[in-house]
Amino acid sequence: MKYESQGVAKLYFIAAIGLFVGQILFGVIMGVQYISGDFLFPEIPFNVARMVHTNLLIVWLLFGFMGSAYYLVPEESERELFSPFLAKLMFWVFLVAGALTILGYLLVPYATLAEITMNDLLPTMGREFLEQPTITKIGIVIVALSFLFNIGMTILTGRKTVITLVLLTGLAGLAVFFLFSFYNPDNLILDKYFWWFVVHLWVEGVWELIMASLLAYVLIKVTGVDREVIEKWLYIIIAMALISGLVGTGHHFFWIGTPDYWQWLGSIFSALEPIPFFMMTLFAFNVVNKRRRDHPNKAAVLWALGTAVMAFLGAGVWGFLHTLAPVNYYTHGTQITAAHGHMAFYGAYVMVVLTMISYSMPIMRGHKASNERAQVFEMWSFWLMTVSMVFITLFLTGAGILQVYLQRYSEAPLGFMVTQDKLAIFYIMREVAGLVFLAGLIVYILSFFVKGKEVEVI
Repeated sequence: MKYESQGVAKLYFIAAIGLFVGQILFGVIMGVQYISGDFLFPEIPFNVARMVHTNLLIVWLLFGFMGSAYYLVPEESERELFSPFLAKLMFWVFLVAGALTILGYLLVPYATLAEITMNDLLPTMGREFLEQPTITKIGIVIVALSFLFNIGMTILTGRKTVITLVLLTGLAGLAVFFLFSFYNPDNLILDKYFWWFVVHLWVEGVWELIMASLLAYVLIKVTGVDREVIEKWLYIIIAMALISGLVGTGHHFFWIGTPDYWQWLGSIFSALEPIPFFMMTLFAFNVVNKRRRDHPNKAAVLWALGTAVMAFLGAGVWGFLHTLAPVNYYTHGTQITAAHGHMAFYGAYVMVVLTMISYSMPIMRGHKASNERAQVFEMWSFWLMTVSMVFITLFLTGAGILQVYLQRYSEAPLGFMVTQDKLAIFYIMREVAGLVFLAGLIVYILSFFVKGKEVEVI
């Protein structure tokens, strides 16, 4: 490490991986509940398992983004972190708040949780992905503002690069759009309209800036390609991502009671959304092919290339499959949506955080890269997780196509639960793929403990 304060990132990365394990375990539980609805009932009902699964995903990715920023920013800014103490303090605040919230979901009925957290004073609970008690949301805002202050002061008082400015823009957007989670209008159409300002404008807007900046940073480090080349790519990619992503929010407004012009705006701009992801794939492979150095961390290079490809497939291709209004009329809210969501989140955000961890963790442990045996383990984990996610997506896509036909398109549509029974074979195959994914994650964790001849001490 060039700067001692970069070591703060290790705390965030360890917490992120721990919460990632929790997320996948609850995903596996839900997979069994799709096949056998009584599994772990009433101890962990499906709605609670789903809440924990999705909330853990969001929280561990936020830990991953914060850890990545705390590692990247001091090096890019050529100065120590503004306040390592504040970074460590907010880590524990965020971790404790997150853990208490998850325990609240699991141990207390949701209505009781709303009551004891005084949700009636500022009602924000009960909405998908934003189920956190109001007090937790306030805690998230405090953590986010402290984090932004710390990162912002480091960047503003040090060297400014395109990477840090794009990253700061994305992180600031993350904090700003989360504020819409406090707006809870009585009108259901308005509620859904602004709900997407958090959910969509995070994952198809400002998070893309964070992903692009992290990927650009790692590619500079592992390839030695001129910063100017990578920065030009970065500008073009984020411009396309923002232009398509912001107005592309309209693909969520097709059927919720909004004016019909959203069907045109949503369809046209959503059709453009795969372009920045395709550009990112070209960018990553182009940069690696032009590399000036053969970096010993082969695993980090693999994760970086994998991020670009899987983000394009999951967010780009699978997003486009059901984003045009005439198609979405039949597919919205089906397993096709779940297929897109799984591969998009994994490809775009899970993989970029794992890329940063893969690159930086060996350095924080005093080596340029992990030993060869550890890297073999890590690359095995890459393929196990990535291939199983491809199969999870394919099985959910198959389930979704059959669901659309049986439930919405055929001349004699079947009821929801009758249709679900007929999708059971897809759910069984999806669960098997999910267990393989869990095995890949275990192999990933084991890679940190594999001993061998260390690569070049820093």
